[in-house]
Amino acid sequence: MNLIWRGIAGACRLLWVMDPEILRITALTGKVSGTATFLALIVGVPVGAYLGLYDFPGRKLLVSVINAAMGLPPVVVGLWVSIFLWRNGPLGFLGLMFTPAAMIIAQFIIAAPVVAGVTLAGIQQINPKLIMQLQSLGATRSQLMWLALRESRLSLLAALMAGFGAAVSEVGASMMVGGNILGYSRVLTTAISMEVSRGEFEMAMALSFVLLALSYSASYVLTSIQQRRSFHARVSGR
Repeated sequence: MNLIWRGIAGACRLLWVMDPEILRITALTGKVSGTATFLALIVGVPVGAYLGLYDFPGRKLLVSVINAAMGLPPVVVGLWVSIFLWRNGPLGFLGLMFTPAAMIIAQFIIAAPVVAGVTLAGIQQINPKLIMQLQSLGATRSQLMWLALRESRLSLLAALMAGFGAAVSEVGASMMVGGNILGYSRVLTTAISMEVSRGEFEMAMALSFVLLALSYSASYVLTSIQQRRSFHARVSGR
């Protein structure tokens, strides 16, 4: 118990003085995970919407792949990204190994199936009669997809929250492809893992508080938007 209390006291002290290393690690975490989530939305939302709206040969296979990929082990992602980005790999000429860009790629691969899966589930909750009515009115594919996304916008916020949560909490792949280099590719999760292995529990607990605060803040903002829109929708009778 003494170790826990000392860790909490040390963490509060580091946070109070705004330790520069903590600020630098936090900023990089937001940049890497935010970029990965943004890319996951660009890819995952259209894919999930298309699978939810249209039936075609191989659709069930693709849906099952996305559902399976939602639980993809991060270390497996880290392994394959490393293989491709290593200097002797197919993409080694890009020189991305042990850089924040490599971490963004790994987190994108982890977050994209989550975004696509949640989007797909949201689209499937739309009343099929509404889809049929839009098609009978001559809506094009792009118009139909846009209207369906607007109708399931609350689910899209859930997809955003889930995608960001998957990205910002990831440690295995980021450690493997980023190298956890001080001042360059060290993010909150990899820094916590390293500090624990070194027995530096004060720094580890401080970083854990920051990570929890970052995750909660993002979830709180998105949940507030989601609930406000849900309330307005109920009030308006939609």
